[in-house]
Amino acid sequence: MGKLDELLLESPSKISKRITRISELKDYDGKDVFIRGWVYRQRAGSSLSFVIVRDGTGVVQCAVKKQEVAEETWKMANDVFLESVVYAYGTVAKDERAPDGYELRAKELMVVFKGEAFPISKDQSTEFLLDVRHLWVRSQPILNVLRFKAYIMKAAREFLDDRGFLEVQPPMLTSSAAEGGATVFEVKYFDKVAYLSQTAQLYSEALIHGYPLVYAFAPSFRAEPSRTPRHLTEFWQLEPEMAFYDQDMNMSLQGELVEYICHYAAKKHPDLLKKYGRDPKDLLDISAPFKSITYEKAIAELNRKGLHLKWGDGIGLDEEKVLVREMTQPIFLVNQPKEMRAFYMKINPDDPRTVLDGDLLAPEGIGEIIGGSERVSDYKELVARLHESGLKEKDYSWYIELRKYGSVQHSGFGMGSERLVRWLLKLDTIRDAIPFPRTMNRLEP
Repeated sequence: MGKLDELLLESPSKISKRITRISELKDYDGKDVFIRGWVYRQRAGSSLSFVIVRDGTGVVQCAVKKQEVAEETWKMANDVFLESVVYAYGTVAKDERAPDGYELRAKELMVVFKGEAFPISKDQSTEFLLDVRHLWVRSQPILNVLRFKAYIMKAAREFLDDRGFLEVQPPMLTSSAAEGGATVFEVKYFDKVAYLSQTAQLYSEALIHGYPLVYAFAPSFRAEPSRTPRHLTEFWQLEPEMAFYDQDMNMSLQGELVEYICHYAAKKHPDLLKKYGRDPKDLLDISAPFKSITYEKAIAELNRKGLHLKWGDGIGLDEEKVLVREMTQPIFLVNQPKEMRAFYMKINPDDPRTVLDGDLLAPEGIGEIIGGSERVSDYKELVARLHESGLKEKDYSWYIELRKYGSVQHSGFGMGSERLVRWLLKLDTIRDAIPFPRTMNRLEP
């Protein structure tokens, strides 16, 4: 009976304790270990075969020499499919030619699930890969993006937690729209109509009256009929809300947060950045506070660059690209016309045509990654803004009522995690920044 046979006779919990993670193999140079995982690649030879195995933490090359292993091990090493499940036992050895600098010189290898031939091969179309996303999420490019996303969201939480913020959980089902009725997903809720949440903001505004600094990291749903590289119908936002903050304080916090995340990524995960063509130095150069440009000045600047815009025209992705084309630092686009903005944004006292808002635009053609504003804290102003926006008071009765009891100046923002990842990793499309992208023409898998 071989070492693997003995291992697999034990209970699952005991087996797990004896398995070495591939990411930790460098700590076992010259030692014998057990590993397990899925076949990532395989190269068969007449006397030497390589079975490349991944386990989620890393990838390792298992070298199987015909003259040094049992006949059954040699046969299994040459008769596997991609994604077959294998266990291996062997000696860890440093080898610069191996994927991560180490290989496993196999003494035994066992296929515990062979399966069928994997349907994904080289040079597949984008649409096909989206159709089989449930299988493609096993790929290293997607896994590395998800790993990176987890790292930077951990950094964002650390930043906010260290400043006294409290993470909260908003509802995903609501009775009213926050960002506008035309972009909500309507669902049947027993005998009523409900909507999938567009933002955590309104509920966080209720919570800051109990605890002044809160944030949520939750999905948002927008029924926007858009096919651009930066739009999803379901995405994850980090949304802080702060009592006693004006808009200047709000933008200052955003700048510090983005700088912190950029520096964290550059210092802690430079290798991941390099895999996607991002020079870590680019992110170390990101330095807050960021400059701002008013909507009025942005319109004038864009017209100088050959566009033809007038007051009231929206500044979308195409315009943002032109605006930030030559920049290396993010910039705030502030004080946009009130007719274009949400009803909860406070009127700018210095120019009542506009609101106290700010969209943080990332350089390199990415555009908006954060949207924020100072909120209306006055009861009468909020009711007036609702009416101006064509909304009904009864649909927002509980939200309006917040202004009757202990209302304070407050601000907040939403940072799209997928847009942030797309910028930092220089991804071509936002669809690669989320495991299962939802767009206007894709609901499966």
